[in-house]
Amino acid sequence: MRMKYLLIFLCVLYSNITIAQKREVLNVPYYIQNDNDPYKQSQCKLDIYIPNNSKDLPVIVWFHGGGLTAGTKAIPEELKNDKFIIVSAAYRLSPKVQSPTFIEDAAASVTWVFNNIQQYGGDTSKLFLSGHSAGGYLAMMLTMDESWLAKHNISNNKIKACIPLSPQVITHFTIRAENNIKDIQPVIDQYAPMNFIKANTPIIIDITGDRELELLGRYEENAYFVRMMKLAGNKNISLFELQGFSHGSMNLPGIHLMYQEIDKILKRKN
Repeated sequence: MRMKYLLIFLCVLYSNITIAQKREVLNVPYYIQNDNDPYKQSQCKLDIYIPNNSKDLPVIVWFHGGGLTAGTKAIPEELKNDKFIIVSAAYRLSPKVQSPTFIEDAAASVTWVFNNIQQYGGDTSKLFLSGHSAGGYLAMMLTMDESWLAKHNISNNKIKACIPLSPQVITHFTIRAENNIKDIQPVIDQYAPMNFIKANTPIIIDITGDRELELLGRYEENAYFVRMMKLAGNKNISLFELQGFSHGSMNLPGIHLMYQEIDKILKRKN
C-alpha cells in the first residue's frame, strides 16, 4: 500500500516538474483591437511557448502551413524545447481575405514580437523566422521584401536568420488562383520572394524535401532562387534538400536541421 501511494506521489511530483519546465501564453492579439472586423479580431492572435527560467533566449517566429487557406497557430510539439521561445502566429486566410492581407498580418505579428517579447524573456537580437510551406513563404516574403516590416518602422536586418521549410519563392499558388492562373504556371511579381534578388539579406537557410517527392517543383524553384542570389553576390544563403522526404513529411527532419543550423549561427563570432 505504501508503495502504491509512493508511486502516486512520484507521478504527481513528476507531472508538476514537467509543467514547471515551460508555460504557454495563448491567444495574444497582435493588432490593437480597436476596429470592427470580427474576423481580424478572432484570427490575428499568437501563441507563445516559454521555457522555464527564460532570460535572453533566442526567439523563433513560426508561421503555419496550409496553402494560405487553412492551418492553425498551434505550436508543433517538435518545436518545443528548453532553449528557445517559440511564437506561432495565426493570420487571416483565403478566400475570406485576399492578398496581400496574410503578408500584412505576418508583418504585424513579427512587429508585435519585436516590441513585446522581451517581457517574456526573449532576446530580439536573436530572432529567427521560420514556417512550413505557406508559412515558409510568409517568412521569406518578410525577409526578402523589406517594405512589409518597414511599414512598422522595423528593419528586416534585425532578423537574425530566415529558415523556411519548403517555401514557395515564386508567387504563391493561392495568390495565382485569385487571378485565375494555374498552379503549374509560374509567376514572379511583387508577391514572390524571387522578385527581390539581392546581395545583402539576413542569413537564409532554405530547406526543401526530395525534388522527386516535393509539391509542384518546390525544390527546383528554390534551387533557382538560391543560385540567382549567389550570382547576385549573396553570401548569406544556402539550400538543403532532404532526400527521401515529401512535402508533408519533411517537416520533422526540417525542424531538426533548423535547430542544428541555428546553433551554428548563435556560435558564430560577429
